[in-house]
Amino acid sequence: MSSLKYKRILLKLSGESLMGAQGYGIDNTVLDQFAEEIKSIHQLGVQVGIVIGGGNIFRGVSKAAENMDRVQADHMGMLATVINSLAMQDALERHQIFTRLLTAIKMEQIAEPFIRRRAIRHLEKERVVIFGAGTGNPYFTTDTAAALRAVEIEADVIIKGTRVEGVYDSDPEKNPTANFFPHISYLDVLKKGLRVMDLTAITLCQENTLPIVVMNMNTKGNLLRLCQGEPVGTLVSEAISDYSG
Repeated sequence: MSSLKYKRILLKLSGESLMGAQGYGIDNTVLDQFAEEIKSIHQLGVQVGIVIGGGNIFRGVSKAAENMDRVQADHMGMLATVINSLAMQDALERHQIFTRLLTAIKMEQIAEPFIRRRAIRHLEKERVVIFGAGTGNPYFTTDTAAALRAVEIEADVIIKGTRVEGVYDSDPEKNPTANFFPHISYLDVLKKGLRVMDLTAITLCQENTLPIVVMNMNTKGNLLRLCQGEPVGTLVSEAISDYSG
């Protein structure tokens, strides 16, 4: 534990990341890959919380949701995150990692209700804790849910796993000359309108001086190297000088 830079993390994954090369749904190969990455840090004693989006499932019904009441549509999105959370739970347990799924909406038959003290206790008992159903409230994204849960469990950092190396000044998948930021302040993220996390999530992290690291989750070993202190991805923090690598 002494060699670790981050001892308690909140890992934020998009629902789209679970699709792999598919156009929708869940790719079991990706789930297994993510489970292996999480296992590599869990074995070293890192306490791990996870929030997963629902875009891979909800995207398939979003056309139908266009004319829906916003609250109703958001509830559908929350349920999509629970489906993804159950899939991740299954993958982790197949890799011999004890887990708990806690949801912001009560569904006792399949998950525990989110209670802050219980979540922290699970982490202390070396269980990976997966937080489903967002914040339980409409109008809030899973980015905001990740920031909220990270603050509540007193995480050292939010790690946002993406399919690019970190934060750029434009989309690197569309612009090969996009400029990469190894570190950037919350304020500059907001000023430049960079799509790191939504406004509410960034503000919540800033108010609680909670750093965010954006990195490529598809690069094997990235998560381990990051937790061991190597400069992986982009660090978003109060000031650029906070970045020690």
